[in-house]
Amino acid sequence: MPLTADADIKALLEETRTIAMVGASDRPERPSYGVMATLQAHGYRVIPVNPQITGEHVHGEFVFRDLHQLGDAIDMVDIFRRSDKVGEVVDAAIAIGAKAVWMQLGVIDQAAAARAEAAGLKVVMDRCPAIDIPRLGVARVGEAEGGEA
Repeated sequence: MPLTADADIKALLEETRTIAMVGASDRPERPSYGVMATLQAHGYRVIPVNPQITGEHVHGEFVFRDLHQLGDAIDMVDIFRRSDKVGEVVDAAIAIGAKAVWMQLGVIDQAAAARAEAAGLKVVMDRCPAIDIPRLGVARVGEAEGGEA
């Protein structure tokens, strides 16, 4: 089952450091552009992935063509793609050894979620980390929390 409990989602966000954002955009009017900036401001390293703008930079990060190009370990793959395109992204996330996949608001693929979970990945669907981080009081990456939760 995808994560739905606040405590589980908060724990995932607290253990995440590096995020690959599939479907990242260089256009300020696109939701992924703002979410990427929000995640970076919270201390995450966000690596943009988008074959249409490969080689360019978004928020100071080089844009990669696909997940297989990444050399760094990825904690979470944040997916800004239509639901019918999620399966291939999830399969790539499994192949590169990501620890979790996060499907953005409106993005739902139960079969892909089941494959990810069977491979040991945590799954979040139809949510946005930029909304959940402040709602759940997730500490900025690298900053210790002030007490037990």
